[in-house]
Amino acid sequence: MTSTEPAKSSSALVLFSGGQDSAVCLAWALARFDRVETIGFDYGQRHRVELEVRQTYLARLAAAYDPAVTRLGRDHVLDLAVLGAISGTAMTQEIEIAFSESGLPNTFVPGRNLLFLTFAAAVAYRRGIKHLVTGVCETDYSGYPDCRDDTIKALQVAVNLGTESRFVIDTPLMWIDKAATWAMASALGGQPLVDLITEDTHTCYLGDRTRRHPWGYGCGTCPACELRSAGYAKWVEGK
Repeated sequence: MTSTEPAKSSSALVLFSGGQDSAVCLAWALARFDRVETIGFDYGQRHRVELEVRQTYLARLAAAYDPAVTRLGRDHVLDLAVLGAISGTAMTQEIEIAFSESGLPNTFVPGRNLLFLTFAAAVAYRRGIKHLVTGVCETDYSGYPDCRDDTIKALQVAVNLGTESRFVIDTPLMWIDKAATWAMASALGGQPLVDLITEDTHTCYLGDRTRRHPWGYGCGTCPACELRSAGYAKWVEGK
């Protein structure tokens, strides 16, 4: 696989969950930065299979995606079990996915992205990394307030003030839908990268790896599967 962008002399830490969006962001970062490290979080998520597939994806990416051969560095996994213990959501407990009284789906884990990016900044501070890359998006998503551009910009200011640093939080997917995310993967690494993302990433909230669809594995009915499926169909139709 080859990338479409030359790398710049800098480094990045990618918040890589093992899902489609963060996998595309990782390829995006590898095409632009000389050194790229990854970070994941174990917070007692119901779909913790993502923590398993992310290791497979990283290994296969390093073997197949040209920029990863020399640029993919250390992977960090942090234990944030306390987040799952206090959240009481369908992402961390065996409860039915539904909308809460706030109007948000009960898959929303309060403070999750705020904590993830803060911990990522702490790791990046010690590693001498200035760019944090995350796959949050407010164009085609479940309505989570911590995925909004305003939230990320405010957090960047707070993190920089609190560390006297100049971190940049990059959000390559913020203004594109899932179809454009598939298209980005294709532009970055062609069909081989698309196939890798299809086969070795996980998005399904229920952690279902028993059912294989054209767009990957999942239950096919949870909000995450519906977004991924619809985006894939739209991308294929538009090719």
